[in-house]
Formats: sequence, structure tokens, C-alpha cells
Amino acid sequence: MPVVASGETTLAVEVRDLVKRYAKAPVDSLTGVSFQVKQGEVFGFLGPNGAGKSTTIGILTTRIRPTGGRAVVAGVDVAADPVGARRVLGVVPQQNNLDRSLSVRQNLIYHASYHGVPRATRNQLADSLLEQFGLADRPDGRPDDFSGGQIQRMMIARALMHDPAVLFLDEPSTGLDPAARLFLWEKIAELKEAGTTVVITTHDMDEAATLSDRVAIIDHGTLLALDTPQQLVQGMHSERTLDCTMEPGPTGDAASLGIALGGLAGVRAVDQLDDPAGTGWRYRIDVDGEPAPLVAPVATVVAETGAKLTDVRLGEPNLEDVFIHLTGRALR
Repeated sequence: MPVVASGETTLAVEVRDLVKRYAKAPVDSLTGVSFQVKQGEVFGFLGPNGAGKSTTIGILTTRIRPTGGRAVVAGVDVAADPVGARRVLGVVPQQNNLDRSLSVRQNLIYHASYHGVPRATRNQLADSLLEQFGLADRPDGRPDDFSGGQIQRMMIARALMHDPAVLFLDEPSTGLDPAARLFLWEKIAELKEAGTTVVITTHDMDEAATLSDRVAIIDHGTLLALDTPQQLVQGMHSERTLDCTMEPGPTGDAASLGIALGGLAGVRAVDQLDDPAGTGWRYRIDVDGEPAPLVAPVATVVAETGAKLTDVRLGEPNLEDVFIHLTGRALR
């Protein structure tokens, strides 16, 4: 039976005081984490490397046993009944774990057979999912013959073969091109509309903000925040940012430029971010007051290093700013 909270809200996932302790570790991986995921919502679970995110998801998907606390998925206690839990959840890992010796269709049918789906049902369902995920034209192809985006679609289709109540997606769009990423986002929205609960772990803040009804942020084994992306961002309404992208010059380096930018009057902090194009340097500058007056001083500092300023955006805070604010700026 599904877990029901006060107010008759049906829960797809319930985590209470979850603890994970390893014998030789100096600190607990999880220190009493509690949260709930509502039925039919897309739930983003975010955290830096080593924050406890993977441990939590590992417990929820029965790969890791908790030291203490309780974790329930679709009404099934994952520690007390891991076999039952696997019947009601689906997992799409970050790494390709399709059977390379089987065709696309055989991968789906074998998965359904493992979960006890009747033969007639699994054959029909496989054909339907292959069509839905744009794979019906090559059902007999082997995984090695497909692109990364197609592999991701195969793994999602396979995870849906036993009609899970909760689908866990680990870094679903990593390595995908823009078209494949958009297709994936559309499918997640369709799954939500169909009533499937989706839990996403991701480092892509745009992905989390776009897809998630609510977002949880964890660090050092402790849940730091849980709310809608909009509410989390509104909590930083007083913050202002200046986003700058530049082409590196013949001399200087990104770290030195970041230090120089941080020395400007009115600058509170400077974060070097990933450049989506992969060709330049990108910084987010947190400022006191309005960011516009800082454009000229920033341009001067950049020019002194020999770099070329290619884009400047004055911005309000976003989910990435919330994440950095809560988890810190140090690389893990």
C-alpha cells in the first residue's frame, strides 16, 4: 500500500532519519536525512561530489543498506523488502549497462522477463516503448551500434518495461547533444503527465530548475534545503550577479584572472564556471548593489590580461547560485 501523509497526500518516496556509517570512515555518509517525494512529481536531488547524494539514491534503489532510519519507495520498505522494492522502482544509471550481446528489443524483453511481466504483455510493451522512444526502426541493432543519446533512450525504455511507480535517473543528460537532451526532457515531462514519479540526480542546474517540481540539496550527509526551484531562488532575492565569458589571451591564466576580478570594489565573490562551448573562460561575479557599473572595471581587468571579453550578462540569481551559496565554492 502507498504511504499516505497528513492531508491525504500520497507519497512515492519517504525517507526518515536515514543514516549510513562505514566502519573505517571518519564521518557518517548520511547523518539523519529526511524528505518526502510526492506521487507524480519530478524531484531533483542535488549535491557536490561526496555529499551523500549517491549514497541516498543507492539506499533507495536497494544497492546500499542503511545503518539507521527508514526508506520507503511506493509503499515498500527498501531494507526490509528489497525484492519487493525492485518491483516498484526503475533505475537508469549514468553509465551504459545494456547487455551488448543482445539486441535493443531483447534487452527490453529480458528485463521484463526478469521482473515477471507475462510474455504476451512484454512483447507488446517492448514494441510500444521502442516506438515511443524513436527506436522502432532498428529493434534488432546491438547497443554498440548506437549513439549516446540513443543508448540513453534504450535504458529509459528498458527501465519502464515493468511499469515502475518511481523512476530514478542518474545524470540523465550527461554527454548528450542539445537535440537528444531536449528529447529526454520532453519524455520526462510525458512520464510526469502519465503519473510516474521521477527522481533525478544531476549536476546540471538548468536541468534541475527546468524539470523539477521540487529540489533537495544535500552536502556532508545533511539535507540543506528542499523547496521548489523558484522558492529557493527567491530566497536569494537580494543577490545580484555579473556573468562574463571571455576568450583566453596568450598570457595569464584563469585562476589569476579570477583573483584580479575578486579584488575589484563592490565584488563579493567570483566563481569560475564551466563554459558550455568549452572554448573560453566563464565567471559569475557576485556584487554589492547594481552590477552594471562594474562592467567597465571588469573589462579593464580582462584587457590587462590579454583576454577578450565576448559576453556580459547582468543577472538575477538562479539555482546554480543557490547551490554554490549552500555547498561552498571549493572544488571537491
